[in-house]
Amino acid sequence: MLTLLQVELYKIFKRPRTYIAFIAIAALIGIIQLGLKLDGDAYVSFVMNNVEQSFVFQGNLLNGYLVCYIILQLLLVHVPLLIALVAADMVSGEANIGTLRLLLTQPVSRNEIILAKFLAAAIYTLLLLVWMAILALFVSMWLFGTDDLIIQKTRYLVQLSRNDVFWRYIGAFGFALLAMLTVAALGFLLSIFADNSIGPIVATISIIIFLTILSTMSIPIFQKIQPYLFTTHMVAWKEFFDLKVNADNAAINGTIQNKQQIIQSAGILILHIVVFIGIAMYAFKRKDILT
Repeated sequence: MLTLLQVELYKIFKRPRTYIAFIAIAALIGIIQLGLKLDGDAYVSFVMNNVEQSFVFQGNLLNGYLVCYIILQLLLVHVPLLIALVAADMVSGEANIGTLRLLLTQPVSRNEIILAKFLAAAIYTLLLLVWMAILALFVSMWLFGTDDLIIQKTRYLVQLSRNDVFWRYIGAFGFALLAMLTVAALGFLLSIFADNSIGPIVATISIIIFLTILSTMSIPIFQKIQPYLFTTHMVAWKEFFDLKVNADNAAINGTIQNKQQIIQSAGILILHIVVFIGIAMYAFKRKDILT
């Protein structure tokens, strides 16, 4: 199994297009950081325009923690598209070049092959998120410094003490990894049913866009199915940045306002991963490999 995993990782990282996602993320994060460095005060003033009339903010409002939060909001919606480039190619790519049948002549079971391929896609996803965390969080902390994190919610402001922020980003990136693994599992499943890479990649991106739209539409008939869509729960990482308050409406450091929502969303995402990979294993076991 370990040998299979090493082979699959070699296949992934020998392809030049694998590095497109890393380059794209670096470029996008760099552009956002540059823009905020040059004109970030104007951006913050625009966003906080309504509340600045009622509150006086002290300290460095535009700090590395806020920059990282902005980056996550902007990029986590698009990262699934980059993951699909690899995950949806894991099986269909080999079928396209005619090496899938040769792979099945090896003395290993089809289930082992599927698990090795998905684990390789999962490791690629992990590395992509680690790369994003290094650039979005640590580089932003270096460029902008650290201070309290102030986030504007729909109806209220959340102020997190600088000593109560870093662990929340660890939780947020961990949850984001779970969400991205769900996308990888979907793309991997679709790659079982195709003999070329284009179809599964386009299908994965299309499904995510379609379900994301359904997840955000405030129409009663769609709201009934939204709790069951994995795209609804992919944004639950934001729950890490909300905290409880006591009877005097004072923030309680180290708490999470809606911890149950995080647990529920994580459970639904894990369920989707298990179902997607289970179907992939079943379909691949019955698949007639002709090429």
